[in-house]
Amino acid sequence: MAGVNKVILVGNLGADPEVKTLESGTKVATIRLATTERYKDRDGNPQERTEWHNVVLWRGLAEITEKYLKKGRQVYIEGSLQTRKWTDQNGADRYTTEIIAREMNMLGGTGGAGADSSPASNSSSHQVSEPPQQPIGEIDDDLPF
Repeated sequence: MAGVNKVILVGNLGADPEVKTLESGTKVATIRLATTERYKDRDGNPQERTEWHNVVLWRGLAEITEKYLKKGRQVYIEGSLQTRKWTDQNGADRYTTEIIAREMNMLGGTGGAGADSSPASNSSSHQVSEPPQQPIGEIDDDLPF
């Protein structure tokens, strides 16, 4: 049986997206997405725990991210987990785990201040999906973002 690597997140952007254009002209965007779980502890006191996720969006998804997403915007992301190894400035091996987005839905209006007022960003939900065509390992840049 083949394995399944699928991640579904609904959260809010913790900062404006970072978008780069590679030498090939391909756009890649990264976002920091916060998901918050609310629950009650043993004594009935409300608690919350926030997890931060690094999400990478390629090509058309990166272009839409650049145009419409701002800090605070709520989005639905569907994709897969990918861990990659890289070397820091001191020569030490480092690892980064990211969600490689295959689908994105913009949720709940415009979100953060300064968000674009175009019709697409004012819609209550706008779905975009794109299959990945270039593995993240083929980037000619000394990432991470």
